[in-house]
Amino acid sequence: MLRQMASSHKLAGMNNDSLLKRIEAKRDEVVALTQDLVRIPTTNPPGDAYEACARLLGERLQKRGFAVEYIRAEGAPGDRDSHPRINVVARYEGQPGGECVHFNSHIDVVEPGSGWTTDPFGAEVRNGRVYGRGTCDMKGGLASSVIACEAILEEGLPFAGALEISGTVDEESGGFAGVGYLAERGYFSRPRVHHVIIPEPLGVDRICLGHRGVWWGEVETLGRIAHGSMPFLGDSAINHMSAFIHLLETQLQPRLSQRHTTEPVEPPGARVSTLNINSLHGGQVEQLFSLDALNRPTGDLPSPVVAHSCRAVLDRRFIAEENLEDVKAEIVAMLEELKRSRPGFDYGIRDIMSFVPTATPQDAPVVLATARAIARVLGREASYISSPGTYDQKHIVRTGKLDACIAYGPGILDLAHQPDEYVGIQELVDSAKIMALAALSLTSGSQVARVG
Repeated sequence: MLRQMASSHKLAGMNNDSLLKRIEAKRDEVVALTQDLVRIPTTNPPGDAYEACARLLGERLQKRGFAVEYIRAEGAPGDRDSHPRINVVARYEGQPGGECVHFNSHIDVVEPGSGWTTDPFGAEVRNGRVYGRGTCDMKGGLASSVIACEAILEEGLPFAGALEISGTVDEESGGFAGVGYLAERGYFSRPRVHHVIIPEPLGVDRICLGHRGVWWGEVETLGRIAHGSMPFLGDSAINHMSAFIHLLETQLQPRLSQRHTTEPVEPPGARVSTLNINSLHGGQVEQLFSLDALNRPTGDLPSPVVAHSCRAVLDRRFIAEENLEDVKAEIVAMLEELKRSRPGFDYGIRDIMSFVPTATPQDAPVVLATARAIARVLGREASYISSPGTYDQKHIVRTGKLDACIAYGPGILDLAHQPDEYVGIQELVDSAKIMALAALSLTSGSQVARVG
């Protein structure tokens, strides 16, 4: 029996060596796939070119033996005929009796913004990097997961269970038409799926166990409209909002900076509670006007009115040691204090989105398998972190009721949403190796069930 176990372990190590060499040989392929994905400008909002990107991924995987589904999130936020929310899910069935490992990546990217020194959607390769919007967050990770699964199949390594890859939409705006929609329909629940790896850009030697909580809310201050030449006859909602913002800056934000978490949130600056004013809209709709060659105003001009409404969207990130009810109550208490102390002050408040903090146990099989793979490929131990912002793990945990989910992928988190975003080519290759070894370790019945 001992001789049989030693032989099996030796075989596993040989198979792993061959698999890693195959992925190394696919270096140009992972770069090319990253480039192909980045060159489809899936900007969100409004949700451009989702179907084109989903089809690129689905058609490739179908040729390699995956069963492919395209799922439109009909009725979900943002879905419309001009910008349909198309998700793709591909599944490859191994031998019966095993578990399913699912790699989930979002295909939407934020707008490029200004400050680029290269074409944001050109996917230029230089200095060992691929540059472009979405290279890091997170089309590079998607490409690595595809190469990882394809290499397993090309090696002909036997495994029980299934491999799944998905490209989902709208993660940047909450994921309700993407992972949220699919989770409601059982795509991220047992017995279909057992382990989920989300290739977000956290660094090739770091495993992200979860994320802080979030409450997005809209606060509206109310006033009374009047002629702008006689503001004393009205009551400015903008002035009332100014008083509220003053309290946020002078009272709430200093308190939040003193609340520290024991969770390993990265970067360290996010190990406290934070508040960001996401947007501010007061008075009439913004007017677009300019001056002509004679210095005369052109276009739409504002009318002289006192603002009767002002709205602020608050982005409140909270730590594991806080709870959602207290987070909201803290804002309401400040508004109520202003209502008592400030003449004419009145307000409205509504929820936009909220998710509680999540954390996958460090001894979960998906964590252990990925950590072993990191040690094998990189020759150093994995580190464990939590994310400052939410990602699609929130839907998998809350709706799918699946706590075996981590984020692991190539790229540097600080580069996400920045000009000149890039992903390192070596990171693409290394993370593909780690994902492949982790997947084989997690599929029970595999002859390479442990990383040798």
